[in-house]
Amino acid sequence: MAAGGVVLEVDGVSKSFGALSALSRVGLAVSEGEVFSIIGPNGAGKSTLFNVIAGLHAPSAGRVVFRGHEITGLPPERINRLGIAKTFQITNVFPEISVGENVRVAAQSRSADSGRVASLWRAADVEVRVTELLESFGLAVKRDELAQHLSHGEQRYLEICLALATEPTLLLLDEPTAGMTPGETRDATALVRKIALQRGLTVLLIEHDMSVVMGISDRIAVLHFGEKIAEGTPEAIRSDARVIEAYLGGADD
Repeated sequence: MAAGGVVLEVDGVSKSFGALSALSRVGLAVSEGEVFSIIGPNGAGKSTLFNVIAGLHAPSAGRVVFRGHEITGLPPERINRLGIAKTFQITNVFPEISVGENVRVAAQSRSADSGRVASLWRAADVEVRVTELLESFGLAVKRDELAQHLSHGEQRYLEICLALATEPTLLLLDEPTAGMTPGETRDATALVRKIALQRGLTVLLIEHDMSVVMGISDRIAVLHFGEKIAEGTPEAIRSDARVIEAYLGGADD
């Protein structure tokens, strides 16, 4: 459960692409230590909201506040260095370098001396972080394999490792279990929850697998046609008539 104050505030955010309104006056407040999920049918605006938070899209209106500081419209690299990391719907790793090198590149990006790559490539603190993450996700035995040779589920794990290697305060997970087997999904869900608790991370999650959402979330917000139609605990969302009609009652997802 949440352990502190508000980490992320999304205040009246709207986003249009020409005549298409992808988000309309969406508001959220995510607390420290919370696992907060965003659900809704395809096209509801979930990924657009994530992209606004991460700086990939500038909002048409509204603002985003992270740890008390407005970050609206900042470039993604600035937002990442402030402590927000994001994974993507489509696996986003470096396929032609090793698994360990993938994580090392991400880990050293957070060093104060990250511009001096040669001196950091084998820095002790970076190596410790790489080893810990690979062991946490069962990838240590594949440290020297090229990332492109991992299974789809292992590549999803690796992408989460890359995000965690930047030592974020807030982790944005965009459908982290997409394409995973049921077993991989269960393992990934348990790992995300465990790591969030161990590291004091705040997690904002987009996920279509409702068993994952209901099992991992402290609170859930539901988007429909770019608007937030409900927010609450998993129990409250499960029984909300608006949510059942718009999403849980059999909408094609």
